[in-house]
Amino acid sequence: MKVGLYFGSFNPIHNGHLIIANYIVQNTALEQVWFIVSPQNPLKKSSTLLNEYHRLYLVQVSIEDEPSLKVSDIEFRLPKPSYTIDTLTYLEEKFPSHQFSVIMGSDSFQNLPEWKNYKQLLTNYPVYVYERPGFKPENYYKDADVNFLNAPLLEISSTYIRKIIRDGKSIRYLVPEKVRLEIEQNGYYRNPG
Repeated sequence: MKVGLYFGSFNPIHNGHLIIANYIVQNTALEQVWFIVSPQNPLKKSSTLLNEYHRLYLVQVSIEDEPSLKVSDIEFRLPKPSYTIDTLTYLEEKFPSHQFSVIMGSDSFQNLPEWKNYKQLLTNYPVYVYERPGFKPENYYKDADVNFLNAPLLEISSTYIRKIIRDGKSIRYLVPEKVRLEIEQNGYYRNPG
């Protein structure tokens, strides 16, 4: 099976993430997209992160009716911080019949040289890049299997969602309804950091 791995903090997951994942399943050769919830991204501050199990649950409820989308807590059991190449190596061993690809935004793609063993990642795995506002996709790696997606460009970010929650505003229509209810009922993201 061809599986696209969509790594992220998903802090929280929002409709932009889901639109990208759905676009990929509908418009590429990938049969499934797995959301890999990262407990700790080595390039981001962890102080603003909601507990990883809460974030995992929010992803679960947002995709529970979509069989081509899955969520994984694989990085919860791996050493922290989470490095994409280590997770890929582990998944290859665990699922030898699957072919894995990496899904990332154009902002992450520009930062690839900061990633652990990024050349190994580009050599061994196809990469699917969707555009993020302010980061025009450009292929710096001519020998790599890089696929630029013409996915919808949405100016929604988890940072923005956390800010409007702290400001006491509604996140309706920015996140799935079940995610909105879960966040509001539990008081997630109301306090900064």
